[in-house]
Amino acid sequence: MLEWTVEKLAEEGVDEIILAVNYLADMLKRHFKTRFNGVRIRYSIDPTPLGTGGPIKQAQRLLENKETFLAMNGDILSEAPIKSMLKAHRETGAIVTIALHKVEDPSRFGVAKMANQTRIEAFIEKPKKREAPSSWINAGIYLMEPDVFNYIDTGKKVSTEREVFPILAKMEKLHGFKCDGSWFDIGKFEDYMNANHKFLARISRRTPMVGDGTKVSSSTRLIPPVVINRKVEIGDDCIIGPYAVIDDHVEIERRSEIARSIIFREAKIRERSSINGSIVGENAVIGKEAKLRGGTIVSDYVLVRDNVRLGPDVIVCPHKEVDRSILKPMHIK
Repeated sequence: MLEWTVEKLAEEGVDEIILAVNYLADMLKRHFKTRFNGVRIRYSIDPTPLGTGGPIKQAQRLLENKETFLAMNGDILSEAPIKSMLKAHRETGAIVTIALHKVEDPSRFGVAKMANQTRIEAFIEKPKKREAPSSWINAGIYLMEPDVFNYIDTGKKVSTEREVFPILAKMEKLHGFKCDGSWFDIGKFEDYMNANHKFLARISRRTPMVGDGTKVSSSTRLIPPVVINRKVEIGDDCIIGPYAVIDDHVEIERRSEIARSIIFREAKIRERSSINGSIVGENAVIGKEAKLRGGTIVSDYVLVRDNVRLGPDVIVCPHKEVDRSILKPMHIK
């Protein structure tokens, strides 16, 4: 997700990005290093989780209070037009401009109450659907002036939505920019899968995408949209797709079927397995004639034994072994 975000920002002309990191900071540093996709990468380390506002304050020394900057949540996929948003931000004289996305059900999000076409009067956090002041939600993308640092305490956990934005709204310095186009908050299984399906349909609507070094048996059917990455091995008489993503170094044995699912790198799918509407994590092993259904998540390094059936909505935590069928929603810790 971060790679995708960096690539999109680079297309908009961004040449420097600060990653505010806490959990798995070392892993992110190893992956992105100091430059990625032509963009300079710097790191602001949060010693403890600091909410949505604390990390922005923590990065102040790197931003140097010089100019307008863009802040984004790390768990969204968006195609917001940053240049157009920046133009609008400068025209209104706002301290913060928030990208807004229209949804049918705003009850899961922070909802903007608009004073006019751009100015935000207030934010209502997760209102009941019938009580929502609008259908425009906080899309987790912000253009900010350095003045915003005056409203965030140093070293403290701060919520921009609850502690900073209400002050700016009263000052009439909080504005919104209404965005069309794709936007996904992938915090829920359904949203994550929908995002994958959306982008799969865009890049592989009619033709499967197959990476370098991948071997697919001539008797196997690939039904687009489907993306198969590098050095994957797929045996005889399999059916892969539609809406399937197969990551690097995955092994899929004969007569297996995978649809509407994501298989992460180095997983092993044994013969005659069937996976539909599910996620299989890195280095997981799915046994012979196993079946995974709707909303099942098999995490990294899990072993699912032969003939086991899982789903709907079964979640298996990492490094577990599953040797019996589970046909009702369950979280295996």
